Amino acid sequence: MSRTGSMSMKEVERAKVIKALVDKRIKPATAAMQLGVTTRQVQRLANRFRAAGPAGLMSAQRGKASNHQLKAGLAQQALLLIREYYADFPPTFAYEKLVECHAVDLSKETVRRLMIEDGLWIPRRARAGKLHQPRERRACLGELVQIDGSRHDWFEGRAAQCTLLVYVDDATGRLSQLYFAETETTTSYFEATRRYLGRYGKPLAFYADKAAVFRSPAQNRHIPTQLQRAFDELDIELICANSPQAKGRVERMNRTLQGRLTRELRLANISSIEQANTWCDAFVTQFNDRFERRAHSTIDAHRPLRPSDDLSMILAHRVQRKLSAKLTLQYESRCFVLADSPAARAHARTKVELYTFADGRMEVRAEGHLLPHTIHESSPTKRQLIDVESKTLGNALDQLPQKRQRNRHPTASEITAGVTAAKQASARKGPSSSVQLRQA
Repeated sequence: MSRTGSMSMKEVERAKVIKALVDKRIKPATAAMQLGVTTRQVQRLANRFRAAGPAGLMSAQRGKASNHQLKAGLAQQALLLIREYYADFPPTFAYEKLVECHAVDLSKETVRRLMIEDGLWIPRRARAGKLHQPRERRACLGELVQIDGSRHDWFEGRAAQCTLLVYVDDATGRLSQLYFAETETTTSYFEATRRYLGRYGKPLAFYADKAAVFRSPAQNRHIPTQLQRAFDELDIELICANSPQAKGRVERMNRTLQGRLTRELRLANISSIEQANTWCDAFVTQFNDRFERRAHSTIDAHRPLRPSDDLSMILAHRVQRKLSAKLTLQYESRCFVLADSPAARAHARTKVELYTFADGRMEVRAEGHLLPHTIHESSPTKRQLIDVESKTLGNALDQLPQKRQRNRHPTASEITAGVTAAKQASARKGPSSSVQLRQA
């Protein structure tokens, strides 16, 4: 069998070892160990060397066509089709269209190679990465506070996974507020913000991501979220970052806390959210004493709360509903029946606001005035779709059993009975608390 081409360095070294074996200067076991093959393979190589000399050690496939080469002209045909119809397609999609529409039998990786060689596709490794240049810190304490939620196994299996809300000052890197919650929701941010404002006052701006609790979906961008509405009333600007790197200070803080805080919780033998929220203030003080840096300016940009800043009212969940002529309104498959009074009748067929407080208490208000009401609760008669983003999916699933119990629509007789009861209570001029029912 003839072989063409020059020998490679590996084949030259192999020929030296086999020649030494044929000349009986080394033993087969020694040759096998030097070449990294078995003694039987060494004997085969020695027989080929005796028959054809060093050329016998060259690969038998040298100079032969590959068994996997493409058919003549097939690559050019595929490339012409790609240039004409699929020049802006990614390789996998272009491969699917070539098979589906043109019956061109090429592998996906071959199509990728052809597109890369022709300059129609740039592989991910060759693309220029996004450049995230560093941003200079703000000059004053309280000028910008970065906030974010980090879901993690904070108790290392001693309790269920939960979310830690982290507030970091941009100027100093100060860990301003930690708050443990079951998940990252508007209610949990309300409570964490309440604690922050009570301790430091109002910052100029909060810097967050584009989660649904901070920013409404594109189709409802004109409708502010509950947090946007609350921050507007407090005169605090809410800035939504376009990338995680933009608020990298709080992102890096999350990673640091996942390494340090979890171990501190273990040493303190803390295994519940309530215990952690009580204990974490001491950790924050100790952490800042070690890692806080000095701001460029000595001015504290925090502003004190005004007498008109009623946090219990501002940091409450609010929705608007239209009050019917029967002084009823619907919310979450529950019927709210207002007590018959001149104030309630004055707002019939107009929009009123329904407040939900952190303790579950609910109030109906119109132009700042409290309107007494009763609530009819029931379970649903049909399934409803729940629109929820990924960060609050766990909390939404936890709430499903409670919603099943309370989402039955009230019947017409129940609404009529509620209206009658409200009118009778109003006629007796009893206190408003006698006709109010707290949410179960």
